[in-house]
Amino acid sequence: MKNKIFILMLVLVIGVLAACGTKDDNTSDTGSNAGTGTEEKQVIKVGTSADYAPFEYVDAAKGEEIIGFDIDLIKLVGEKIGVEMQVQDMDFNSLVPALQAGKIDVVISGMTPNEDREKVVDFSDKYNETEQVIVVKKDSGIKKEADLAGKKIGVQTASIQETLGNTIAKKVDVAVEGRTRIPEIIQDMMSKRLDGAILEGGVAKGYLKTNDKLAAFPVEEQPEDFKAIAVPKGSDLKDKINQALKELADEGKIQELEEKWLEKAE
Repeated sequence: MKNKIFILMLVLVIGVLAACGTKDDNTSDTGSNAGTGTEEKQVIKVGTSADYAPFEYVDAAKGEEIIGFDIDLIKLVGEKIGVEMQVQDMDFNSLVPALQAGKIDVVISGMTPNEDREKVVDFSDKYNETEQVIVVKKDSGIKKEADLAGKKIGVQTASIQETLGNTIAKKVDVAVEGRTRIPEIIQDMMSKRLDGAILEGGVAKGYLKTNDKLAAFPVEEQPEDFKAIAVPKGSDLKDKINQALKELADEGKIQELEEKWLEKAE
């Protein structure tokens, strides 16, 4: 009787072991199949400052997604070089330090190369050119740079507009005040904490379109202003991005984005 029970138990144990072996085999096969399938794309972390419509911004009425000219462009670049571009919002003045620290891989944020930036990061070829304007309230009496004497003008911290404001301040007795985000500058101007703002023309058009109390005039001495994509010093992404930008320009894709986003602000 004991022998029969022992044999029965032995059969049950063998059956359980066989089942486990089958399960392991199936698991192994699944993993193998996954390995031979389509590989996941490399993820590139993209930093931007989403307060710069129509280049990068959030339309709160439509959701929380960052949209705009730059965002569409960097996604097309990603498709060209076979990577996934993962965009994250940051303050503009923290973008270059984050790139240097390896927290992000790429910056696209309406950024203009300058001497200081080029010392610490590399830039792609230019993909867009623009002009700079001074935005004021229509009833301010300010119609030219000389009228800024004794006034306060807002600029985005660490931007080309800040540099331009400091240049104007050497000719005109105007105080230049930095703000982290563009909407802060407009809000402070509307509440009379600032008398004006220096903005890129394309960005200014959006505010002029939605606020009939604002007016703008061009900066007298226009700096060379074009946008480029920033990458870490020595990164092989620079050549890949440049090739992608060239192909997109040749295909008319960049022009299509300009028609979609920039003419909308006219």
